[in-house]
Amino acid sequence: MTQITPIPTPASDDGYHFQVMRRAIDLIDASEDMMPLEQLAQKMGMSPAHFQRIFSRWVGVSPKRYQQYLMLGQAKEMLRGNATTLQAAHEVGLSGTGRLHDLFLRWESMSPGEFARKGDGLTIYWGWFDSPFGLALVMGTEKGICGLALASEMGEDAAMQDLMSRWPNATFVEDPMMLRPWVLTAFGAKDGGLDKAPLFLIGAPFQIKVWEALLSIPSGEVTTYSDIAETIGNPRAVRAVGTAVGRNPVSWLIPCHRALRKSGALGGYHWGLPVKRAMLAFEAARAEA
Repeated sequence: MTQITPIPTPASDDGYHFQVMRRAIDLIDASEDMMPLEQLAQKMGMSPAHFQRIFSRWVGVSPKRYQQYLMLGQAKEMLRGNATTLQAAHEVGLSGTGRLHDLFLRWESMSPGEFARKGDGLTIYWGWFDSPFGLALVMGTEKGICGLALASEMGEDAAMQDLMSRWPNATFVEDPMMLRPWVLTAFGAKDGGLDKAPLFLIGAPFQIKVWEALLSIPSGEVTTYSDIAETIGNPRAVRAVGTAVGRNPVSWLIPCHRALRKSGALGGYHWGLPVKRAMLAFEAARAEA
């Protein structure tokens, strides 16, 4: 049986509310038109007032406005008007040890030689946690968080296998309490007790360059795979950039959900496209609020 370490409110409430949002997203996806508040609330077995209250608490805007953010047109609009210029972000220090997007993070990466050993000699601690986007599997070494999988779409077993397979020679130890202060800080809980949540990036050198570029994208903004390729000095490597984005092991904290196709289409998302759409809508609505 999975043991889940709760994050204090509001994050634990957000985890429950995300499940409400997921059900609403499924309903919205099945409808060709905007669904009025009364209809959404009825479909979910809630009163309009209760549903409105949960919705507004989670994202700070009305269900109607949230639906607008979930539409593909909104992603395209973000790309046209609000897409971040990654080069500028680097110039003003929004990478490395600076303040990374909307979270306080610090990071370091494993050396290429260490990466080649596929985790040999590493002890990786793991635990299950509530998160604003459903059940999260978090893994970390003594240096920081190295994996964060979201299981709402792929399931718990698949999420566990996914992360463990990335470092097959490591020793895995269940210890959620060791990770808990980092997770609290990463998800914005006030009693995390830390100024910054540490990340420990385990990947090939090219992957880490791409993930560093992702860390420069502010919350509420998006970029394209081609822009990332330009930023890391390899403009022809768009396909390789897309692969590296998809292999990001630390969802949400390394914001691969903010990378879109040049057309404005969302593209894929390793942890489930509905989760990506919810993340973008969550951030856009919070930015507006």
